[in-house]
Amino acid sequence: MKRRIFAVLVLTILAASSHAADTNQTAVVSTNKPASESSNALAILARVGSAGATPQTAAVATNKPAWESSIAAGLTLTKGNSDTLLTTAAFKTRMKTPANEFMLGVDGAYGESDSVKNNETLHSVSQYNHLFSERFYAFLNVEGLHDGIADLQYRFTFSPGAGYYFVKTTNTTFAGEFGPGLITQRLGGVDTTYATLRLAERLEHKLNDGARVWEKAEILPQANKLQNFLVNAEVGAEATLTKTFSLRVSLQDNFVNLPAPDHKKNDVRLISGVVYKF
Repeated sequence: MKRRIFAVLVLTILAASSHAADTNQTAVVSTNKPASESSNALAILARVGSAGATPQTAAVATNKPAWESSIAAGLTLTKGNSDTLLTTAAFKTRMKTPANEFMLGVDGAYGESDSVKNNETLHSVSQYNHLFSERFYAFLNVEGLHDGIADLQYRFTFSPGAGYYFVKTTNTTFAGEFGPGLITQRLGGVDTTYATLRLAERLEHKLNDGARVWEKAEILPQANKLQNFLVNAEVGAEATLTKTFSLRVSLQDNFVNLPAPDHKKNDVRLISGVVYKF
């Protein structure tokens, strides 16, 4: 008899352990209810426990950083006494983690006036930052530019260096960068490659309504010929229309102290367009 009682107790403990492992919850059942009602209560609690466990598993956050991307497009067209066309397009994406920052952008413009081409640019820029602390980082910047009107077939700039966030808050960042660089280009049909220095700064401020303003500038003098230098600058503003659409206006200035023969030093562009964010 004792063996039978012991066996029943062992089987009961094993069954209870198995049930607890399946439901991952502990159910308390009143001993004042009949056995059938207790069994029904256990079954209901088991179902509730199983149903509650599934959403908890599905809701586990991965905490992976997401890319922030946008596409912008603009069009200006006139017909009649003047016949002009100007189209612009741009793609930007970036991702930030506590230790790394990735930025990539491509933009271009094409324009005509009375069927004569007056604008033809294609520009790309990418930068990788590795943060050693909250504010100090090392970077690698690569940039490419084609400007058919300025007789610039291509210009590629490679620049590593060090950067520092003088201001780094939720809504405002201001950083400065310095480092050596290398420029290879074909300007006016002449190929040149030379060492350069790069001094840059960038500021961005986000407003409470989702809008933002920014400015950035860089100067790149030739290391052994300081009178040959480039200056690139931009100021802009973006206003939110919806969660995915906004309006963007930017003013870009590209200055070349030694341009191609019979070309001006300065190129200024005012660009506006609609932005789609995803």
